Amino acid sequence: MYKYFLNALLILSLSFGTEPDYSIKNNHKVKDAINLIQVWMDAQKDYEEIPGISLAIVHDQELLWSGGFGFSNLSKKTPASSKTIYSICSISKLFTSIAILQLRDQKKLRLSDPLNTHLSWYNINNIHTDYGEATIKGILTHSSGLPRESDYPYWTGPDFPFPNSEEIQKKLGSQNTLYPADKYFQYSNLGLTLAGEIVSEISGLKFDNYISKFILNPLKMRDTRTYMPQNIYGKKLAIGHTAKNRNGTRSTVPLFDAQDISPAAGFSSTVDDLAKFASWQFRQLENKENNILESNTLREMHRVHWLDDDWDPAWGLGFAIWRKNEKKFVGHGGSCPGYRSSFILQPDSKISTIFMTNTSGIDAGAYANNIFAIIAPAVATASDTNSIEKFIDPMFEKYIGSYLELPWWGELAILPWGGELAALYLPTQNPMEDLMKLKHIEGNTFKRIRKDGKMGEEIIFDTDDEGLVTRLWRHSNFNPKIR
Repeated sequence: MYKYFLNALLILSLSFGTEPDYSIKNNHKVKDAINLIQVWMDAQKDYEEIPGISLAIVHDQELLWSGGFGFSNLSKKTPASSKTIYSICSISKLFTSIAILQLRDQKKLRLSDPLNTHLSWYNINNIHTDYGEATIKGILTHSSGLPRESDYPYWTGPDFPFPNSEEIQKKLGSQNTLYPADKYFQYSNLGLTLAGEIVSEISGLKFDNYISKFILNPLKMRDTRTYMPQNIYGKKLAIGHTAKNRNGTRSTVPLFDAQDISPAAGFSSTVDDLAKFASWQFRQLENKENNILESNTLREMHRVHWLDDDWDPAWGLGFAIWRKNEKKFVGHGGSCPGYRSSFILQPDSKISTIFMTNTSGIDAGAYANNIFAIIAPAVATASDTNSIEKFIDPMFEKYIGSYLELPWWGELAILPWGGELAALYLPTQNPMEDLMKLKHIEGNTFKRIRKDGKMGEEIIFDTDDEGLVTRLWRHSNFNPKIR
């Protein structure tokens, strides 16, 4: 798993336009960060028994890295890659919301419109009439008061009986509103499903055709669809798996068809395609492109439009919004039968991280956020033209690898970091917090750098007669090198 560093980090890239004279992905701190991400994800895949993972890391118009770990089809050992297709489930809502805002900008609807203004068949039983009716803005911010789902058990396996439009309409009249309009946050797939119906009604096009014509095709997102492509299931489309059961195993999940719940949860895509989606937003936010939305409209979508009384959650127009370490993030997660995904975007640093996996029971958002925490400081330093690059001493390369830590932990990874080395126990949920920087003292001896910058204990590597590293010593105990 350390081939990435030792072979000069094979970087997979997309074409987002003219390659800049200086590429941040060639900066050594960025390379170290990407190497850490690769080593960490490769370990998590094995220790967490995740069938397959794909991820992409974007800085503005540059794809810093994209690739895969594990398998998209476990039985056939088909490698997961950046071009593997997964269900992106609720990330679908971002595209549906963009379609609504396109129609708003064309003055074909208003966000304040009640749903029955555009859907003549909208007849849910509003049991909170004193608070008014659900509006388009309410469904985009999940504050409409509508129930979470259409009244069908489509999240129940093994069949996942998703309804079509006629079935959704048939049940709507027998459903009640859950809350008063504009009173509480309630995430609602029914709401975004109705948004898709509005897109079709106003545009006169099928939802699939509208999204392809006005969003996906202009962005050249050729591997993104409003459905799960059955003809390539088990080939380019990854096979989904369940969460672990009590005996620690995962089962495959039959392919589902979201039918007309698609505007809320039916899309499929790749990390490479969502990388294009991220770069478009960075261009759009700076008024560099207006082929999909006006720049002010995208900024409007990224602003908070709903905040519950307890200030959690915050929601824009379609986008989830949150703050971490004084930074604002926007994006969305996805969780469908057998798949988890996360798309996060930090507008100020112009960094986006995209995570997809073909299994349930995985916190995709935590992985995407941790990848951001690793890459963002490296990008910030690489963008500083006054920073000095620290090249690793070639003599240190022999120490890089994994050292057995059983029975206490899985392994201890030694990595290149900032011209020196670092150590990381694997598996871990917080790689940046757990990373231990090392300082070379002399020969095969290093010391751990404490959080306060002072020197800690020694880490000493043993070598054989040929100079190959065989083990490391820490706190008077040794760990054999295993790779």
